[in-house]
Amino acid sequence: MIKMKRKSLFLLVMTIMMVLLTSCWSKKELTDLAFVSAMGIDKTKDGRYELTFQIINPGNVAGLQGGGGTQSPPVTIYAASGDNLVEASRRASARISRRLYYAHTNLVVIGEKLAREEGINILIDSIDRDPEFRITTSLVIANQSSAADLVKALTPVDKIPANKIMKTLEFTQRKWGENLKVSFQEVMRSLESPGGEALVSGFRLVGNPQQAEKLANLQQSAPEATLRASGIAVFKNGKLIDWLYNSPARGSVWILDKIQGTDINIDWKGKKEALAYQTVRQKTDVSVKMVKGKPYASVHTRVEGDLGEVEVPVDTRQPAVIKKMEKAAGKEIKKELQTAIKQAQTDKVDIFGFGEALARTRPNQWEKLKSEWDDVYFPKLDVDVTVEAYIRRTGLRNKSFLSSVKEKQH
Repeated sequence: MIKMKRKSLFLLVMTIMMVLLTSCWSKKELTDLAFVSAMGIDKTKDGRYELTFQIINPGNVAGLQGGGGTQSPPVTIYAASGDNLVEASRRASARISRRLYYAHTNLVVIGEKLAREEGINILIDSIDRDPEFRITTSLVIANQSSAADLVKALTPVDKIPANKIMKTLEFTQRKWGENLKVSFQEVMRSLESPGGEALVSGFRLVGNPQQAEKLANLQQSAPEATLRASGIAVFKNGKLIDWLYNSPARGSVWILDKIQGTDINIDWKGKKEALAYQTVRQKTDVSVKMVKGKPYASVHTRVEGDLGEVEVPVDTRQPAVIKKMEKAAGKEIKKELQTAIKQAQTDKVDIFGFGEALARTRPNQWEKLKSEWDDVYFPKLDVDVTVEAYIRRTGLRNKSFLSSVKEKQH
């Protein structure tokens, strides 16, 4: 009797295991997959979508990074066109011996012409429906270049061109602040938020596009064609309407509280940009309230930084001098924030989320204003900007070398 029970239990366990462990129905052999590292999307003259795929050559990447002598490029480029993204992607199968695999796609580049004329909403919806695409994939707009030019370009140091663009965005956001790395998820959230719009970093090809595709371009100490971060694209209703550069770009990133580090040049003792203030920590808070029936916004930024460079004699041992420097730094930062706000109001696009802040705190008032927010209320919105800047360190010297030299001369 016990033996019969054991046999029955064994058969039951085996049956359950057979049901649970019947895998391989959706297997993916590595030799059957083409790993897409980046994808470019352009619009052809006849109105069709043109997709450019940057596909990794695993053996060639390993050889190049390990100092091997291979003369083959680390990536291979394929292109196909169609009336929609799905059709273009499937048409590419006629040229590729493997199935396009998007699970490792780090970057999608959209051409400037397509972003201006048609916008990105349809593209985002299509890509978001694909189960292989990750919503953490980064998005970039080709500035003064086609998406194909960026995807086809070979890059030194970072052998996978998509990685070069990704790392450049990360480091320029961390060190300079005029660009920002954004994912599909962040763009979708911005476009869906009440009164909000999207900002997407731009990249462009500097030099000859044909030269950028050649391995010979990588064998030069100063490549003739390179990829470079270039501005921030401003979107309204899903379409590209403007580019931000320099102070408006950095000021916008600052208000969004996404700046990680930058340098602020300060005039001192009659000399332009005599001091370099290096930010190390910053926090920006945005609030919107109703005052006498009108929306009123405030932006408060608190910054801590170090004194990085001094081009005039100055004694930083004196607290009064430090206080004066902090005030000057805060004034320069405030200028950038105000410049960014003015530019956004001129474009009539709320890229800072003021409308979203009002919707959170005053939902009833927001319902009355939202239909005319971008065109009527936001352009006339009063925004109070306050900046607190602090100098935490002055480097290895309290008394500058230039001060010592000046004293010696006297």
